[in-house]
Amino acid sequence: MRRLTYLMAILAMVFSAALIPAAASASGHHGQDKCVSVQPENGFYEGGRVGTEILIVPDSRCRTISVSHIKDPANPSDRCQTFLVGFYPLGGDGSLSYTEPVTACGRQSTVLARNVPDGAEYIVLYDIDYLEQRIRFRVRH
Repeated sequence: MRRLTYLMAILAMVFSAALIPAAASASGHHGQDKCVSVQPENGFYEGGRVGTEILIVPDSRCRTISVSHIKDPANPSDRCQTFLVGFYPLGGDGSLSYTEPVTACGRQSTVLARNVPDGAEYIVLYDIDYLEQRIRFRVRH
């Protein structure tokens, strides 16, 4: 009986030690390092919002869409804006589905969407403060 208990204790230590590296590599920070940063072009203006060109999430471990480095070139002290994401449906038919609006400021990265699959097609929209306003920002996906 002692041998069985000893053997089970050794197996438990080996098994738990084998799991430690896997658990550490599955942390949320590891996937974020695989995000790609782009500066999208404006695509359209409608109803007080500007939309970007269509963006496609690359094949990566990144599962978020975020914005950062926000600035208004015409008003350098203005570094905050309200953003949302519009996702295209998988078949290409139907209307966009939107995330909730989020206010993002300056260089800080602000997540707009989570659990985004590779290959997802979307646009980023932002509310304008005045006619002809064009915000510069970066998107990480």
